[in-house]
Amino acid sequence: GAVAAANALNDVFAMGGKPLLALSIAAFPEELPVATVRTIFDAAAAKVEEAGAVLAGGHTIRDTESKYGLAVIGTVHPEALWRKNGARSGDALFLTKPLGTGLVLTGVRQSLLGDEELAEVARRMTELNGPAADVVRGFEPNAVTDVTGFGLFGHAYEVAERSGVRLVVEAARLPALPGAMTAAEREMRTGGDLRNREFAGHAVSVHGTEEPLLALGYDPQTAGGLLVSLPAERSATIEAEFSARRLFLRRIGRVEEGGGVVVQ
Repeated sequence: GAVAAANALNDVFAMGGKPLLALSIAAFPEELPVATVRTIFDAAAAKVEEAGAVLAGGHTIRDTESKYGLAVIGTVHPEALWRKNGARSGDALFLTKPLGTGLVLTGVRQSLLGDEELAEVARRMTELNGPAADVVRGFEPNAVTDVTGFGLFGHAYEVAERSGVRLVVEAARLPALPGAMTAAEREMRTGGDLRNREFAGHAVSVHGTEEPLLALGYDPQTAGGLLVSLPAERSATIEAEFSARRLFLRRIGRVEEGGGVVVQ
């Protein structure tokens, strides 16, 4: 419940907005214990409250497979809306969460990784992007999106294409969740990895980057962080502000004239 709630709420934060209202969309088998259903709803409600929104109800049906999600409504000032099409040559690129949720969960399911890695990936997936967005807002970013199902490279491609620029990603600077590179080096992949390569691979140029790091960039994320493009001269200040608030931030590249995504 908490992961699903964070995933939905983070969509609003990625547009520069604030969540106001959430509605549950749930499907559970009748034989599922009531205590389990209650735990899912309680975890989601707590995350909605943390975001400053109200869980106002929703719709629940019977199904053979458990499903849970949220529809979230928020507000944003029209002149402060964050878009994907504003990245400019000379910008620096930042990530506000490490990558690899798909890789880590696959590694756990295949018994390569254990409870420690699972606990950390769960912590990151239930982490709201609200605190990071609050900091970014003060630096007037040119483009922002959240890194979710398309993976870093897929979302970077969207930003590059819509902004008419080239995004240069420094592979060695990509932050990875504990265990993600171990899974990648053992050639574990999610189904989304292949789909993301089909979606964005034609626009991604690779220069000397080994496959495990490419797998990290194509890995689909659940409740991933923000990909932020802002003028490079603000880099030191935003890094200092994130550090002062003990929030994660990693500079991963830059924006140039041209097109597509370059991984080097």
